[in-house]
Amino acid sequence: MGLLEGKNILVTGVLIESSIAFHIARLAQEEGANVVLTSFGRAFSLTTRISARLPIQVPVIELDVTSETDLAALAERVRKHLPHLDGVVHSIGFAPESALGGNFLNTEWADVATAVHVSAYSLKALTMAARPLFTQSTGASVVGLTFDATVAWPKYDWMGVAKAALESTSRYLARDLGKENIRTNLIAAGPIKTMAAKSIPGFEEFEHIWDSRAPLGWDVTDPVPTAQATIALLSPWFPKTTGEIIHVDGGVHAIGG
Repeated sequence: MGLLEGKNILVTGVLIESSIAFHIARLAQEEGANVVLTSFGRAFSLTTRISARLPIQVPVIELDVTSETDLAALAERVRKHLPHLDGVVHSIGFAPESALGGNFLNTEWADVATAVHVSAYSLKALTMAARPLFTQSTGASVVGLTFDATVAWPKYDWMGVAKAALESTSRYLARDLGKENIRTNLIAAGPIKTMAAKSIPGFEEFEHIWDSRAPLGWDVTDPVPTAQATIALLSPWFPKTTGEIIHVDGGVHAIGG
């Protein structure tokens, strides 16, 4: 029996086959889960096509995490395919170009606000939208993806600030939702060459850092270790873990410069 046998999981952020979220959805199915994906706008048709490459093609429902209308309709849209949810994967992040690439001191508030809204506040918004689908008897696991925000990274700028907000948001959700048996945890992944990574100017600098500092080594083209850790946190094997950040980065976070 798989780690997620019979569990119902909502996965956001599937865009292309190299997406970490795609491999989370794939492994979740292989571990016995029923999966639904979310997408919106121009990406919706792309997510639908990519869903056909999963072991079992899954439904894709409309969800823009900045849309109050979509958030309010999430439970109803999910119930058309699944009666409840046991887990949610938050794989969402965006910052305007002006908020990245070494422009930290010049970024306008409107662009900073967009980065924080989409990349951090959305964890709270998504969790609350999914909350009516959780059952207290079995609980639920919310897992998000971050990039270690304890230090300032080259060129990461306001996305780094947004990730720090995401990490804090996860802890406050853990505090307030634990009584409902809802766990919220994050995976701090090393750099992976995804569509999102391609939008970060100077991404290759991260590759050099990981090449020289990861004691376990690191492959920027391999999203599977991150996906495996996510599956573990979604599973019943972490029943008393919440507000945690699990590093899947080859050990870089533990090594000095």
